[in-house]
Amino acid sequence: MAYALVALGFVLALNASGAVNFAHGGLVVLGGAVAVLADLWTGLPGPLLLPLVMLLLGVAGIVTARVAIVPLLRRPPEATFVATIALAAIIEQSLLLAMGNAPRTAPPLAGSGATEIAGLSVGRQPLAIVIVGAPLIAAVWFLLERTQVGRRMRAVASDRYAARASGIPVDRYIVLSLALAGALAGVAGQLLGHQFLVVPTEGGGHMLRAYIAVALGGWGSIPGALLGALGIGVFETLVSSWLGDAWASAALYVAVLAVLSLRPQGLFGEPVGRRA
Repeated sequence: MAYALVALGFVLALNASGAVNFAHGGLVVLGGAVAVLADLWTGLPGPLLLPLVMLLLGVAGIVTARVAIVPLLRRPPEATFVATIALAAIIEQSLLLAMGNAPRTAPPLAGSGATEIAGLSVGRQPLAIVIVGAPLIAAVWFLLERTQVGRRMRAVASDRYAARASGIPVDRYIVLSLALAGALAGVAGQLLGHQFLVVPTEGGGHMLRAYIAVALGGWGSIPGALLGALGIGVFETLVSSWLGDAWASAALYVAVLAVLSLRPQGLFGEPVGRRA
């Protein structure tokens, strides 16, 4: 579920800007770091820190849009690639200076222990991740499919030039999409930061998983990205419990190559010729 939140934010930014936001993984780590530092400074429990993390990372998404994406919309996509890579490096080095390289633990949402559901023992923290993540994904779906704001966001994602010709303030909706992507990244960072610790240099790993999820699901497909991310999480969990974490990562990349060799457009994407 946490991977799904990362992938959802990634594909929202991708569709809005038309280019990959390579700083997205850094925003995930930044969300975990904000939770760690806010916990040290305020002592608030994890559930109360969650809205603060969403707010601050939403602001970080706006900064990303204003600094590295909107000014470069009329440039080739490579310009956005370079700008967001530079921003990711700035986030990583800033966190190294602020926190050091030692892993930190983000505050939990539900504490330790387990709950029995239908005869199965389920950890409280993993259960809390599902309880938090599922409504957020449903809320984003409702925003995109059932509101005027969401329809305009989808129009911008579909064709920026036609949307601008229709009177839609394109830049404003790109910034809104990046703010939403940043907020989702922040939530995922806090959730993953308790399960797998907060490491300033881990942004590339989060970015790679989001990229894989989008490639598996179909480039630009929101349902595909969600299902791809959930599939990655299930695959890694099952394989790591059987063979260990190192083999799980290797098996994941082998599985990705196998899927893309059979279906290069992803599971839910259309061939380029058919789209054209």
